[in-house]
Amino acid sequence: MNEFKTYHPIVNFIYFVFVIGFSCVFMHPLCLVISLMCGFTYSVMLKGRGAIKRNLMYMLPMLTLMALINPAFNHEGITILAYLPGGNPLTLESVAYGFAAAAMIVSVILWFSCFNEIMTSDKFIYLFGRVFPAMSLIISMALRFVPRFAAQLKTVANAQKGIGRDASSGSVIKRAKCGLNILSIMTTWALENAVMTADSMKSRGYGSTGRTAFSIFIFDKRDKKALLCILLSGAYTFIGNMAGGMYFRYFPSLRGAKVSGFGISVFASYLLLCICPVIIELWEVRRWSALKSKI
Repeated sequence: MNEFKTYHPIVNFIYFVFVIGFSCVFMHPLCLVISLMCGFTYSVMLKGRGAIKRNLMYMLPMLTLMALINPAFNHEGITILAYLPGGNPLTLESVAYGFAAAAMIVSVILWFSCFNEIMTSDKFIYLFGRVFPAMSLIISMALRFVPRFAAQLKTVANAQKGIGRDASSGSVIKRAKCGLNILSIMTTWALENAVMTADSMKSRGYGSTGRTAFSIFIFDKRDKKALLCILLSGAYTFIGNMAGGMYFRYFPSLRGAKVSGFGISVFASYLLLCICPVIIELWEVRRWSALKSKI
């Protein structure tokens, strides 16, 4: 399931600008829950059920760790739960803020993992290649580097293991030598790959004046509808937040904006924005099932 990936790059990019930007700023507990759950759901839809285990492996420890670390250093708040061995108070507000900060970081990581699946390097170059040719190439290479490096590292490690240089077994000194050898190979591969890519793009005239570019992206009615929905929900969420509809503070006491029709509409708009790709995926699945039933 990856229907949202087939949409125009500008639709994908604007969507992730909104959701990642809002996830970094909004600290209201309900906003954090919406961002976290929608990001987790969409990540699983993109990467399959195996993503559930992978996501939980770092989500739960991070949430727990930050919830424990923050109260140890942050003692603000008026609701004292207990006193630490050093005499500092353990407050409800610091615990809540620790969970909120952890939820924010995890949700941003989830959205960036979805961003890497949807925004391929060709989409990024299509959007910014003419305006910032050098920068767009560097950013697209950076986005591709992590998954390619991980895949190449696995290949090199297996090859080294086949000739008796396994970095996961043996004495500490032997594993260290094998690990350094693999690191040296990977460093050489990364530098060589970067030089080859730069030479290749230069030989093709990338960034030169008057250079033309081929593109398969077409902005159709489907993209217009999706972009309009994203812009309206994103703009309404932003305006609602500026108007205080998402106000929430953690210190010195937990307090948020009163429940109102306007506040509910702002949260509903934010939920619609975050869950938009999920709705698109489910709608396409339903439409495809309906078409198959007619055959």
